Amino acid sequence: MNRRLLLLSAGALSISFAPPFIAVAMAANPAEDFVSGNIQAGFDILNDKNVGAAQRREHFAAFLMGLTDMKRVALFLLGRYAAGVSQPDLDAYFAAYQDHVLSTYQIYFGLYAGQSLRVIASRERAPGDFVVTTNMVGNNASPMEVDFRVRTDGAKPVLVDLGIAGVWLASAERDQFLAVLGQNNGDIKALTAHLRAAQLR
Repeated sequence: MNRRLLLLSAGALSISFAPPFIAVAMAANPAEDFVSGNIQAGFDILNDKNVGAAQRREHFAAFLMGLTDMKRVALFLLGRYAAGVSQPDLDAYFAAYQDHVLSTYQIYFGLYAGQSLRVIASRERAPGDFVVTTNMVGNNASPMEVDFRVRTDGAKPVLVDLGIAGVWLASAERDQFLAVLGQNNGDIKALTAHLRAAQLR
């Protein structure tokens, strides 16, 4: 997996695609609060020089696990290939996917070490399904727009997708997974091996 796809895969927290935006620029809401609090917390963890690198990785993994239902997302990314997969094969895939996401998100967040997140707007795609627009600022770099898709219709807000420069990254992740499965007759073991191999590069 090349570096571009590695970064794109960090946005693979999408569960479904929703209809076009139905509301514009809203006042502060749970989705904005979720992004401004939790995403900044991720930067703070990786920027914490008071602990060692291994401890930072541990803290970041625990932080990320609390933001999304990774098993649900992992199943979504399999598409039609999820049907009929044995539980042992699913378990192996889930474990590989979790490690893959933790690794790629840490790389992605690490690229913006020292920067801060500023929420500038939000839109509602459907009831309980928000896109929160932010700027990454700091380190004398030009502000970069990053969008976060957040669902607030469950027990707690959940991060489900990430967009950079207008490109929603979940579609790239799903396309990549389905391509690997398609080239291997739907064998989930091949996808699991692909994810493991990517972590070693």
